[in-house]
Amino acid sequence: MDLQDAQKQVDDWIKTHGVRYFNELTNMAQLTEEVGEVARIIARRYGEQSEKESDKNKDLGEELADVLFVVLCLANQTGIDLKDAFEKKLDLKTKRDHERHHNNLKLK
Repeated sequence: MDLQDAQKQVDDWIKTHGVRYFNELTNMAQLTEEVGEVARIIARRYGEQSEKESDKNKDLGEELADVLFVVLCLANQTGIDLKDAFEKKLDLKTKRDHERHHNNLKLK
C-alpha cells in the first residue's frame, strides 16, 4: 500500500465508522498523545529507564500505527497529498544532507 492508498483507506474508515473527522486541534492533541506513547515505550525498552510491568506488553508497532493513522487524518482534513509531500521532503533531504552525514565523524 502506498501513502495515497493509506489516505483513502483512512478516509473511507472515517466515513464508515468514525462519523466524521475530529477537528484539527483535537487530532493534533491525539497525535501528541500517541507520540508520547511511542516515546514511553522506546525510553523504557531501549533507553535507560526501567520498563514498568504494565508497559511490557505494549506493542511498539501498534503505537506507531496509531501515530500514522492520526497523521493520515490530519493530512486528509487539511488537503495534503502525503505522497507528494514526502517525495518533495526526501528530495530536499537528499540534496541537503548527503555530504553532511557522510562527513559526520560521529556516524563513522
